[in-house]
Amino acid sequence: MRDPMEYAWWLASRASGIVALVLIALSVIIGLAMAAKAIRKPGLPRVLIAVHEHAALAALVAIAVHGITLLGDSWLNPGPLGIAVPFVMDHEPVFTGLGIIGGYLAAILGLTFYVRRRIGNRRWRNLHRLTPLVYVLGVIHTVGSGSDAGTPWMTAILIATGTPILYLGILRALPPVKPAAARAGSG
Repeated sequence: MRDPMEYAWWLASRASGIVALVLIALSVIIGLAMAAKAIRKPGLPRVLIAVHEHAALAALVAIAVHGITLLGDSWLNPGPLGIAVPFVMDHEPVFTGLGIIGGYLAAILGLTFYVRRRIGNRRWRNLHRLTPLVYVLGVIHTVGSGSDAGTPWMTAILIATGTPILYLGILRALPPVKPAAARAGSG
């Protein structure tokens, strides 16, 4: 019987990657729901903003742990360049490269929140609209290079997170619907 500690680094990387994907999805879902004005309860947006921000920050930590723990994985043995430079890792270079790009994009977009006054709210909002791309890159990375890609539980996670993101993304992209009273008065 093999020693489970031989796989400890891989398991830590795998677990932190899954946590990162779920936290990114949570942050994107909340962000899209607020942007699409799908939530209209008084006082709730303040709580959602806090959850959105904390989920994004926790996702950044999980992404960092995901990459750093790979350094201990004796099977992949990616080395510092493999976890930092897109498309150079031997294992599924395209999918791992897209995951690395997604990690960098998550860091850039997430951390721009703290400099939005310097770059301007309008520029920050325009940049922030790219945040769902982080989720998409994370899913592509997971499906293409993850060992759990075809499992029923991973499929369930991807459906459970992807469905509301797709719905809210479409809702956000559609033009706002005027209330019936406003439509009647404009004719």
